[in-house]
Amino acid sequence: MEKRTIDPWKWGEQTNSVQAVEVKNITGTLYCSGQVAIDSNGVPSNGDMRSQLIQTIQNLEQLISEAGYECKNIVRLNVYTTSSQDFFTTCMDVYVPFIQKYGIKQATTLLEVKGLFATLTVELEATVVK
Repeated sequence: MEKRTIDPWKWGEQTNSVQAVEVKNITGTLYCSGQVAIDSNGVPSNGDMRSQLIQTIQNLEQLISEAGYECKNIVRLNVYTTSSQDFFTTCMDVYVPFIQKYGIKQATTLLEVKGLFATLTVELEATVVK
């Protein structure tokens, strides 16, 4: 698999993402449904956004791993949140280290939505290649 990132503007270096990712010679693509803070019994979290993001990342890592893919090959990662302000003020110390841990350079979109399922406040949707 060959991966090339494209980010023509200097400001993009500070966004924890890139403007585009090109992949060639892939052997598979994994389109992940949005992952949230739901436990193995299907019970959604009542915790704050930061604790939900921690569980959401763990769920995403497990899904990607069990599918035979690697988090370092995430090429698109969309974030849905009920409060972009809360996400930026309480979750960046969780989100950025996750991105850095795997050296991910992904195309991304962050959307503030009116609501998510049950008591959930953050959701991650990924596309992964190999």
